[in-house]
Amino acid sequence: MRGTGPVGRTAGALALVFLSVACGSGASGIGGPGTLTSSWGDPQNPLEPANTNEVQGGKVLDMIFRGLKRYDPKTGKATDMLAERIDTTDSRNFRVTVKDGWRFSNGEPVTASSFVDAWNYGASLRNNQKNAYFFGYIEGYDKVHPDSGAQTADTLSGLRVTGPRTFTVRLNQKFSGFPDTLGYVAFAPLPRAFFTDHAAWVSRPVGNGPYQVQSYTKGSAMALRKWNAYPGPDRARNDGVSLLVYTDTSTAYTDVLAGNLDLVDDVPAAQLKNVETDLDGRYINTPAGILQTLAFPFYDPKWNTAGARKVRTGLSMAINRKQITETIFRGTRTPATDWTSPVLGVDGGFKAGLCGPACEYDPVAAKKLIEEGGGIPGGRLKITYNADSGSHKQWVDAVCNSINNALGNDTACVGNPVGTFADFRNQISQHRMSGPFRAGWQMDYPLIQNFLQPLYYTGASSNDGKWSDKRFDRLVDEANAESDTPKAIALFQQAEGVVRDNMAAVPLWYQNGSAGYSARLSHVALNPFSVPVYNEIKVG
Repeated sequence: MRGTGPVGRTAGALALVFLSVACGSGASGIGGPGTLTSSWGDPQNPLEPANTNEVQGGKVLDMIFRGLKRYDPKTGKATDMLAERIDTTDSRNFRVTVKDGWRFSNGEPVTASSFVDAWNYGASLRNNQKNAYFFGYIEGYDKVHPDSGAQTADTLSGLRVTGPRTFTVRLNQKFSGFPDTLGYVAFAPLPRAFFTDHAAWVSRPVGNGPYQVQSYTKGSAMALRKWNAYPGPDRARNDGVSLLVYTDTSTAYTDVLAGNLDLVDDVPAAQLKNVETDLDGRYINTPAGILQTLAFPFYDPKWNTAGARKVRTGLSMAINRKQITETIFRGTRTPATDWTSPVLGVDGGFKAGLCGPACEYDPVAAKKLIEEGGGIPGGRLKITYNADSGSHKQWVDAVCNSINNALGNDTACVGNPVGTFADFRNQISQHRMSGPFRAGWQMDYPLIQNFLQPLYYTGASSNDGKWSDKRFDRLVDEANAESDTPKAIALFQQAEGVVRDNMAAVPLWYQNGSAGYSARLSHVALNPFSVPVYNEIKVG
């Protein structure tokens, strides 16, 4: 998942409590004995489903919305949620039937129009939604969201409501995996209140999931409370969750130890050697669909040359991934050998070793390639990252040390910290990067397509470096059109080979999800996206 978020409306006395909570400090049980507190960061964008493409905002939307599909919190498999059925005979035309009896928390029924209206809004160019690209498969997208010029249609021609609970979707090409993408939050339904009083809705979002937003004070906290009338099978087993904003995960971890916070869902690297003892076993370390990479600004001509391609590959070979993952991350990271994730499994497209020698530590070959490529563009490598996570500084410094050792120059590479994640993302969105930058990817849905197309396809929503390759695009299109799953995966892997040959991004390591929690909590788990399964947690 992956702008500026508005200050939310507050709600009475609870908001006053939040205002008194300093950023970086927690208080267990805010809002009542059955609620829990969890570390969090301010979202980059307003919490509209089609406008949230980063993890922090995604956590909230996953709590307050349910879509046609839901990804199993244990396996990641897409299962029906609001979809009674999704039928197709040709992988291009789909008929969707929405289950009866679902409502939004404001009492509005969830209908076929709730989905169609939401998708049309998300796709529209004038609404400037970050996730608009996810609707690009639907016929008519080129009219509502053209690459240039004004839009010439207000709605997607491929969407048609055929009844109170039925609608049809026609894609602009075959995409056999389309139904499995529909658990991603961009495809969530929206109530009429979203359209009739948009400003009010954005200040306090209304969804159809097991939680309701009670209040939000930007820079401090968001309170979510259990929706007692939630009709789904996955009802909250606690009374609510208070998400407290932290700018430093080390402070959040310390607050868990002190009893001032219940849950930290990113244990800082510096604490990993002591975490089992510190928390008396209340520690989770599980594989997740997360890949950490270094991305490049291909919109900067210095990084978009044949010589720069050699430099990028040389930088990859200069990084001692094994040493860094063992000494800093202590078993919570694994050196990456491709651009996807082992959680996909071999049947799902993961191919260990696809990167080949380009991801193997070879300082001699690395130095030679960088010199052949004309040296580091600009003369000095600055790796940009958000500083509100202590772990990022540690690994960026380690990566730079590895590169400097390979080049025999102690100042060739340095870290370039940006204060907060929101500021970091804003700089990326505004194309202000002059060198490589941290680009961790947390899968939106468990398909190999999701690790490739959103990041490297020309004009894709999360293609932050603006890399473009016609052969890659063509192979992805062919893979999407292939109804035979093994053949489709083979085409995606060919496309991944193009990423490798161009070193469009340097894969660093696969990341586990980690969390630590207080003795107040039980039944704590992380899903394959590394997000706490909040509705399953019990308090007390």
